[in-house]
Amino acid sequence: MFDGKHAVVLGGAGFLGSHLCDRLVGGGAAVTCIDNLITGNPDNVAHLSGEPGFRFVDYDVTNFLTVSGNVDFIFHLASPASPVDYLRWPIQTLKVGSLGTHKALGLARTKGARVLMASTSEVYGDPQVNPQPETYWGHVNPVGPRGVYDEAKRFAEAMALAYHREHGVSVALARIFNTYGPRMRVDDGRAVPAFFSAALRDIALPKIGRASCRERV
Repeated sequence: MFDGKHAVVLGGAGFLGSHLCDRLVGGGAAVTCIDNLITGNPDNVAHLSGEPGFRFVDYDVTNFLTVSGNVDFIFHLASPASPVDYLRWPIQTLKVGSLGTHKALGLARTKGARVLMASTSEVYGDPQVNPQPETYWGHVNPVGPRGVYDEAKRFAEAMALAYHREHGVSVALARIFNTYGPRMRVDDGRAVPAFFSAALRDIALPKIGRASCRERV
């Protein structure tokens, strides 16, 4: 499927990004994995270092972004995604959602590449509708502690669609809800790893949600 294609994965050393790199390399793509390792882990992609066409770049995508040669796909997964992380790195979270998205879309426009941007269920904020259809616009507190992540992703979605409408960049948004699997940190802070971690330590299951987030701030 990806034979002969060049994919750029922003945030490629993270939990989801590293699995995406595996899939792309396995599908025959050349992969440029870019991550500044604030929350990513180089061990997640170390096994790919000997693969033909795979290249890891330690770089902050909120700076000027350029990649040599043709680029067919850009996967923008660069962002702290765990409450533990985006509460620890609030400004970096806002910057990668805004400046990082701008740089990614600019690269896509220059190269004629297609973009898949990882968004989040947090664009719905503290929803008043469950489950949330894509037509639901959300209920977001922009000045609350989680606003840095919510608004970064909402801005990123708006920027992506602006580039699509004005410049014809091919974009897709994936609003990802809770995920789990290999390479996820035990102290990640999201629901599933928190529950498994508590069960393994034989302690009470923690409260997960906006209330618990507010209590930690």
